[in-house]
Amino acid sequence: MKFNKLFLSATLALASTCAFAQAAGEVVEYQFQPHWYGQAQVGLQETLGEASFGKLASFNAQLAGGYNFTPVFGARLALNGWTSKGSMQVWNTRCTWKFNYFQPTVAITADLVNLLGGFNPERKFSAGVLAGIGFNVAWNNDEAQDANRTLSNLAYEAIEQADKRPDALGNLWDGSKVRFVGQFGIYGDYRVSNNVKVGIELQANVLPDGYNSKKAENADWTFNFLAGVKYTFGKSSSSNVYPGYTKTTRPAAVEAKTEYVEKIVEVPVEKIVEKIVYKEAPAVLKRNVFFKISTTRITQDQMYNVAEIATFLKDNPKATVTITGYADKGTGSMALNLRLAAKRAQAVVDALTGKFGIAADRIVAKSMGEEEAQPFDSPILNRVSICVAE
Repeated sequence: MKFNKLFLSATLALASTCAFAQAAGEVVEYQFQPHWYGQAQVGLQETLGEASFGKLASFNAQLAGGYNFTPVFGARLALNGWTSKGSMQVWNTRCTWKFNYFQPTVAITADLVNLLGGFNPERKFSAGVLAGIGFNVAWNNDEAQDANRTLSNLAYEAIEQADKRPDALGNLWDGSKVRFVGQFGIYGDYRVSNNVKVGIELQANVLPDGYNSKKAENADWTFNFLAGVKYTFGKSSSSNVYPGYTKTTRPAAVEAKTEYVEKIVEVPVEKIVEKIVYKEAPAVLKRNVFFKISTTRITQDQMYNVAEIATFLKDNPKATVTITGYADKGTGSMALNLRLAAKRAQAVVDALTGKFGIAADRIVAKSMGEEEAQPFDSPILNRVSICVAE
């Protein structure tokens, strides 16, 4: 048989496409649950006065109960009390006195770690601020009465009759006294277990002039340094339910990758051997970009899904992508959820155009409607932007 009439033979070298999952483990998600907590603290109070720091320190204690409405904001009722001190010097004589007080306050609290870093009830450390108002009830001011007599005798000894001498303190009070108080503070807590945290707190309390019996023509200040235990009420664990939150896990997003089909065709000797490589592109690529509760920021692990969409669009110049944002209807008002859904879709658009250089005319952004059904059964999964590229 002549060589130029050889029968055409073909050999298939590789004719399959495989998709495989990238090892990524599981993704943990937390759902905040409003909850109560109790708190017991002890420490010291420093009264601002005419003495060096530490000279007017006295014992201080506090019992409190609070309710956290959101991962960031809560309210607290605190009952603080024990002793306060005052001091004054005339010539070379200094008198220091103490008295008792009881101070109920109501404050708004804000967790700054959750505000800046997102809700994660299992992180070890949290910190925040508080601001509130209340009343200070003071009594047992006998030591100030004695100090006033001593200092008045020194200051006005030229007046022969002691009962005619004016008070040296200027704002001396007797019996019991009720005053308005404003409060500001910071706190830090360390998580010991699901229910228990230990922490410290620093309070600044401002009261009307005369709290320490002295007339100064300005407000009086006390500073409380407290340390204690905070107990969160709720089950320690039951399925995925914990005190103040629920915990769920889901598989991480699976990355599908496409390999190449290679076909080698053998022809008569008069022609060269051709090697043709075909790239099989999927017709549609779908990726879900999940968000944390009440946020529109794309986290690092979800940015990989956005990168896959960008790669698909670059490899397929005629393809476009439709991005639909959603929000969990079980959390917040409908008006808030509609805005949140639109912002989540726009966040993915901004990442594709700004970070990956995808043209805006290849992207269609939509968001959930008021009557639209949720795409998933789990509320946590409905905080999502669904991206379909084709």
